[in-house]
Amino acid sequence: MFIATLVISIPLTLVLIVSAMGKVRRDPMQMSTMHAVGFPADKLWLLAAAEVAGAVGLAIGLFWWPLGAAAAVGVILYFVGATAAHLRIRDFNVTAPVVLLLAGAAALVLRLLSA
Repeated sequence: MFIATLVISIPLTLVLIVSAMGKVRRDPMQMSTMHAVGFPADKLWLLAAAEVAGAVGLAIGLFWWPLGAAAAVGVILYFVGATAAHLRIRDFNVTAPVVLLLAGAAALVLRLLSA
């Protein structure tokens, strides 16, 4: 079960770090999305910080399962919010946040099962 946890948690950690870097660097594609959903550009650091916290928590959580489980819950909530932000403006292109939400849920379940 731990191998499955690694297979889910490591790529999810990397995606969260890359996404956070895009927000910090104000990647034009991410800025376009943030503008579309109405998220203030001066608060992007909050989203980046949440993504980094989730990534660090998932990584450390591979060695200490309670932190991994807590981080996975945070990642799930983050992507519930991202999905809701898109649906609020009737943007139904929610494949990416839903896939990452499901990856977070898988990380949580696997982390709990391999504890």
